[in-house]
Amino acid sequence: MTPEEVFRKLVHGVAAGQYAGLPELYAEQTDVRHPMHPERPEPLRSRAELRAHFGGGQDAEPDPLVRFEAVDIVVHRTEDPEVVVGEFAYAGTVAGSDESFHVPCVFVLRVRDGQIVESRDYVDHAAMAKARRRIAEITREPAAGDDAS
Repeated sequence: MTPEEVFRKLVHGVAAGQYAGLPELYAEQTDVRHPMHPERPEPLRSRAELRAHFGGGQDAEPDPLVRFEAVDIVVHRTEDPEVVVGEFAYAGTVAGSDESFHVPCVFVLRVRDGQIVESRDYVDHAAMAKARRRIAEITREPAAGDDAS
């Protein structure tokens, strides 16, 4: 697959909850970073770490709170044939409401021999967590009703 094809398969797979095949898009040894994540997690360095990141390599059950898709996709090729910059947004709706969300993202991928060897995923994690009603998970704030003692 070309770098652009890998990028598109990744973002559409995430949006569809098709996590089982996503680790195979990455090289066995890789370097995946989420520079905008509030907790500044360690880089993901292997396919095994990515499998855990994607929920153990199982497809996700449909999220009862949100439905979203990757939209407004623009892929920029660079002078380096292995590197693409993908701009897009995850856009969707919150179940049981008229509330919609639009989370802009930029992924910078280095793809070698059809596999991601390096990625910088710039996502507004707080906006995505808020849409999914999981803001407490990424900010370590007690959820409503939790005992703060």
